[in-house]
Amino acid sequence: MFKNHDFEGKVVLITGSSSGIGAEAVVEFAKRGARVVITGRNGQALAAVAEQCHNVSPKGSTPLQVVADISKPNDCKRLIETTVEAFGKLDILVNNAGSGGMTSINNANIIQKYEYFMDTNLRSALYLSHLSVDHLAKTRGNIINISSLVATRPVAKSPMYAVSKRAMDMLTKCMALELAPMGIRVNIISPGVVRSNFGLAAGLSREQYEAIQQKSIQSIPLRRVGEPIDIANAILFMASDECTYLTASRLASDGGGH
Repeated sequence: MFKNHDFEGKVVLITGSSSGIGAEAVVEFAKRGARVVITGRNGQALAAVAEQCHNVSPKGSTPLQVVADISKPNDCKRLIETTVEAFGKLDILVNNAGSGGMTSINNANIIQKYEYFMDTNLRSALYLSHLSVDHLAKTRGNIINISSLVATRPVAKSPMYAVSKRAMDMLTKCMALELAPMGIRVNIISPGVVRSNFGLAAGLSREQYEAIQQKSIQSIPLRRVGEPIDIANAILFMASDECTYLTASRLASDGGGH
């Protein structure tokens, strides 16, 4: 562990933290003394993650749980307001929540699919970042946006997801340039294939998702899919004081698959 991976007293908000990468990351932050905010649409899943955070927290801190759908602007606003009301500040925002799935360009509902992916994967990150700027300026905090390998590596029948993540990459770099004078760092982490329930949430069967993961291994130089802890470690590194000179950067955590 790097000496500066100490987040004692830091307030960390991670969207999509009821499972997968978000849940893994929020537990790791709690383990290092952070006061964490967990959010998602499933209250029962949030409660389970909150218990894990409480158990590993050096001071037995209890996370703030906020049930919210970040594709809805009012929920985004409530999430930031509730966080600042509870803790008085915000140090780190991780825009992790997102939706994936296959959508053919011939899909009869292509515009609705486009709006869904852009609202969930891009607009939410844009609006949450907008709402957080004044608070992050006070703490000289940072924003980490979770993108995807498909932002730079096209996949057939996945144009909407890929476009939303590619747009997130450019949004991140533009925000980083604008917010740097305020002391706010903004960076991207781009995961490859990660073992989680992401594909199941996107509508794939477990058998289909496992088959995709196994097939992907052949194109990954490290010959394995990623684990949530791999991405969580990258998030902690980018959020830490080891990276105070890092902004507008993209870290590909994909086993060399890019």
